[in-house]
Order: sequence, then C-alpha cells, then structure tokens
Amino acid sequence: MGKKRVMTPAKDVDLSSTKYKREVVQAPHLTGFVFRLFVRIIEAPLIGPIIMNILKKENKMDEILRHTVIPEEPMFKPEYPPQEMEPGVVVLEEDGRPEDRVESALKCLPHYDVAELWENSSASFRYWKIRDYAHAYRSRKVTPSMVAERIISIIEDNGRNKPPTPLLISFDAAEVREQAAASTQRFEAGNPLSILDGIFMAIKDDIDCYPHPSKGATTWMHEVRTVKEDAVCVSRLRTCGVIFIGKANMHELGMGTTGNNPNYGTTRNPHAPDRYTGGSSSGPAAIVASGLCSAALGTDGGGSVRIPSSLCGVVGFKTTYGRTSMEGSLCDSGTVEIIGPIASTVEDVLLVYSAMLGASPANRISLKPSPPCLPSLSSNDNSNALGSLRIGKYTPWFNDVHSTEISDKCDEALNLLSKAHGCEMIEIVIPELLEMRTAHVVSIGSECLCSLNPDCEDGKGVNLTYDTRTSLALFRSFTAADYVAAQCIRRRSMYYHLEIFKKVDVIVTPTTGMTAPIIPPSALKSGETDMQTTGWLR
Repeated sequence: MGKKRVMTPAKDVDLSSTKYKREVVQAPHLTGFVFRLFVRIIEAPLIGPIIMNILKKENKMDEILRHTVIPEEPMFKPEYPPQEMEPGVVVLEEDGRPEDRVESALKCLPHYDVAELWENSSASFRYWKIRDYAHAYRSRKVTPSMVAERIISIIEDNGRNKPPTPLLISFDAAEVREQAAASTQRFEAGNPLSILDGIFMAIKDDIDCYPHPSKGATTWMHEVRTVKEDAVCVSRLRTCGVIFIGKANMHELGMGTTGNNPNYGTTRNPHAPDRYTGGSSSGPAAIVASGLCSAALGTDGGGSVRIPSSLCGVVGFKTTYGRTSMEGSLCDSGTVEIIGPIASTVEDVLLVYSAMLGASPANRISLKPSPPCLPSLSSNDNSNALGSLRIGKYTPWFNDVHSTEISDKCDEALNLLSKAHGCEMIEIVIPELLEMRTAHVVSIGSECLCSLNPDCEDGKGVNLTYDTRTSLALFRSFTAADYVAAQCIRRRSMYYHLEIFKKVDVIVTPTTGMTAPIIPPSALKSGETDMQTTGWLR
C-alpha cells in the first residue's frame, strides 16, 4: 500500500469521531560538547540532511506535508472573518491620538480607590499597577525621577550578581534619567501626557527603541542593521509619556522557548533563579515579574510572549495578527508574529495595548480588520460582563500536561469563574492539532529563514548560537511545497476555529503544559536543544 492519504474536506469532518492523540516530540536533549558536535554534523552537506529527514519522519512531518492530499486552498496570510460589533464594548479610533485611546481605555475600567487600598493593605509585596503610579505621581508622594534612581540602582546591582541574571542587553542610565526628568517636569506643571506618563517599560531586543541598537540578542545584528527611530508601537507609547529603561534580554532571534542565551547570559526566573523564565521574551517577562517595570513589550509568533509570562506569573497578550504594527521590528515580514504587551495585571495590559494598537496601512488594505474595541467594565450595567461568557474546553487537550497539578489548578480557576460569574462551560473538539503544530513550525521557520538568509550567506550564520543553528538546519530542510501544504492546513485550522467560535466566545487551556524548567548548568555556556520541553511549553 502506498504512503498517500487523502484528507476529508474540513466542512465534512465528523468532529464526534475525532480522537485526541497525545504526541511527544521525538528529538534528543543535548548540551555541552555533544551538542556542539551535533550541530556541526547536522550542518554538514551530506549527513546533515539525512539526520534531519530522520527526525522529520519520526515526528510525522513528511507524512503530513508530503504524503497527504489537502483539499483546502492555501491561506498565505491570516484573514479577518466578517464580525458584528458586540454589545457592551467601546470602539477605539486607530487613526486617533494614542493618548486619547488610553483615556478611552481608562474609562472602561472598574472603579479603583488607590488611596483606600494603600491605607488598608498589609501585604509584604504587591505589584504596583499603572493607576498606582499615576496616583503617586499626581499626589506628589513620589516622582518619576525618584523611581528612575531606584530602577537604575537595581539594574546596576543586578549586573554584579553571581550567577549572572542579565535582564537588559542595552541600558543607559543617563538616558533613563533624562526621560524621567522630563516626565517629572510635566507632573510638576500639572500637564502629564496620559495615565502612562512616567510609567517605566522595557522593550524586547528585537523591537527598535532609539537610541538603543536592536541586536535580537545576537552578537552581530546591530552591525548590519542600524536603528534610526522608534518602532511604531514604541513611538505611540513614547507619545503617551512612557519611560523606556532599555532593551530586554531574549532567546536569540526568538528561536526558542526557554530564554537560554549564551551570548549575554541567561535571564533567571525571579521566583526561582535556578529555573528558566521561558522564552523567547525572557527579559521582558522577568522584568515585569520582578516588579521593576509595570509593563514591557515582547514579540510572539509561537508563544514568545505568553510562555514566559506564564512561567513568571504575569500577564502576556498575543494580539490578533495585524492589530498592531510590526514596523520597526526584526520580525516585520512574517505572517504569525505580533508585538504584544506584558504586565502584572490584565488591566495594565489593556491600557498599554490601547496606546500601541493600530494596523499598518498595508494590513488595513489586505486584512480589512474590524475596528478595535475594548469591553466596558466601568458601569453597573456591565458589572457582570463575564456572566454571558461561553467558555470552550477541549478536555483531553486541557489535561495533556506534564503534571496534573497544572490542569487541577486551571480547573479550580475555571470553577471559581463559573461560580462567581455564572459563565457557561461548553465541551468542544479541536481536530488535527498535530497538523496545526506542524504547519506552524513550517510557516514561522520558513519566514524566519527567509529574513536571515542574506546575512547567513554573508557568513554571519556561524556567529549564531548552537541552539539557533539547530533550528535553522531544520528550517533549511523545508521545501516550497512544504510551505504551501502548511498554508492549506492553516485554512483547515481556521475553518475549524470559525465553527468553534460560533458556539463559544473563548477557548481555555493551560498556557503551558509544564512549570518553569530547571536550567541545566551545562547549558549556560553553549546552550541546549530540548525539543521535548519546547513541545510541553507550546
């Protein structure tokens, strides 16, 4: 019998007969000398492709991409489905001033008495929300310059830690002081730009934030790409008075989920320094989780905002593709990457998102996105806005975790949500998850390789970390036909999700299938390859 198989058209698939299959990534976990030797072998002209073909076969990639007839036409870029405006939302003006959008977002939030909370709080540690800082500044209890000195002191002390816990790749104390002084003057004059004025943020090292270079946590990217201005998202936040402390550490070029980086040192989890933060936005998540900044910006194409946020106990938001502009980032030409906010609370994510949102002109033409909107949570009429929420849960997938403690805790949260607000829980089925994951790897990998090929051909590839070189070796094994097949699977997956969202409002699942992994000491110098852990984290 031949290898060929033919998929049933997505519209004809019987979801009731779908059986969940647990898939474990088949790949070695390597560190140290063995890892370095492995990379040299897979980069070799003859034996390297053979090894990659074996690994792809063991993980059913060839079966899915090359032996299967996929009846759907390809979807080369995400598409916005027709969407009606929901009740109880506030529409934000994309072409308006960022300060005005932030003000609209602020009005959506429920009442918050900062002074009363401070008087009655006995907690030994509490994250300051953006509204806490705004109250402190306006009441003259503290100034942005005072906060800046505290942050600068911590960052400089952090640089002397043993073992190293590098949060930032690029930092200039004088530049931070200059921004803070300008914000302090605005408050003294009674003219803050917005509630974000004086709020400190870190920017992931693959997003432009002038005058800092954007290295993508490599040792050479700044040599071939000059930063002349802020990324669009950063510029919008700066207009609101945000103070940027520098460029945050990350997994090199975003090609990993742990945050490991031999170039500048691996960022440690603030809650357990012997463990990873998760990646690739490791620095942004660790900075927020440590309480150093209220928020940070990361990039996310396959979990790079959500994974570290989850492992560090903060909130990460991957926006809908195209909702925020990617102009001014290293990953501005793909079809899966976004720039997203990380903060200690959902409220602060909402405020930062409202400032930075706005599709690029090209995406407005091609995607035709619906107007951005926020839920109105401020009035009594919307006090139980969650009550009508229909929550979709695919139980076998939900429970497929490294430890049942994770799914148990998530179930407790869902039960609490249901009891407190009366949310409806609906069992759903999401078919072809392995096919979806495979299509994602091919899509993001091919797009990443395309952007890096010119520099790799110029000899820069050998200066990348062994971890990144392993990923690139895999990506080079993909063909144009593989990429087209992946886009056909993307359309199937979009069809399934559109059908699911006719029945539910959200799909809920543990963000990661495991807690923060312990950092192997042998991985600090040369990195590691651990695709099984990547599978659990994604």
